Amino acid sequence: MKTKLLTAIVHKEEDLYVAECPEIGTVDQGETIEEALANLKEATQLYLEATSVLK
Repeated sequence: MKTKLLTAIVHKEEDLYVAECPEIGTVDQGETIEEALANLKEATQLYLEATSVLK
């Protein structure tokens, strides 16, 4: 499997942290920065698998 470095932008909206990956267009959230980043990573991986980019 190839490894690619992607950007994560995190900002706070009211009570949640929102994490975005601008290269892929995925967005997720969490109660902490770490949770938001973990959720973003999972969402991005699932998106890339679904679009066959990782295959």
